[in-house]
Amino acid sequence: MAALENNMSELSRRRMIKTLGFGLSFAALPSFMRAEMTEVPMEALDHGERIIPVEEKDLIEIQKFVEDCVAANKETNAQEAVKEVLAKGVSNPSAMLKAIGEPTEAGLKVFLRSKELTIFAASWTPQMNLMPHNHRMWANIGIYTGREDNIIWKRSKSGLEANDVRCLFSGDVATLNENSIHSVTNPLQRFTGGLHIYGGDFFATERSQWDPETLDEGPSNGDVIKDIFRKANEQMLRMKND
Repeated sequence: MAALENNMSELSRRRMIKTLGFGLSFAALPSFMRAEMTEVPMEALDHGERIIPVEEKDLIEIQKFVEDCVAANKETNAQEAVKEVLAKGVSNPSAMLKAIGEPTEAGLKVFLRSKELTIFAASWTPQMNLMPHNHRMWANIGIYTGREDNIIWKRSKSGLEANDVRCLFSGDVATLNENSIHSVTNPLQRFTGGLHIYGGDFFATERSQWDPETLDEGPSNGDVIKDIFRKANEQMLRMKND
């Protein structure tokens, strides 16, 4: 009887659909993923991230990659080990694009969320920009379609100063340490898609953002970020209709 109840519980969990704000849903979780590893809490949406629903086929296609990242994250140098997995994954950009799916809107497609690791595919609409911001944990970024230009900033006595530039093309991987501050631009007239992996719970971490004109620091403002995603998607629709 206990075994039957366990099997029924597993079946129910694998079929479950959890729906939160913005139509967020996660369906048929792979067996290695607990529900709490993928749920994005409502309060996370206060940061403004546009969450794209994940379909069952998305999770099945990306399962092996996520498993390898989880295993690599247990290594002594977790960031470097996870980077190796990511680099291998995006070394065949067309295969990764097929696994994740063509981006159709600006947003985040979340594949894993836990206290130790967060993995999502971020899609940027043509010429989309994100202001300087931090993560307060290490990050690895791998591009599987398009191009992402990063300005790396540093703190100085006078405020924030541009320190470096990293242009990431399809198949490229970049690392950011826990103190990094960067801004992001998609310079292309088409979508950019990248896998973003963080060494912690991205959605439960208070972060900072900097005004793109004054470079004044403030707490991550969900309304501002939400507006960026909204305007980016609206602009994309206008371009398609012109």
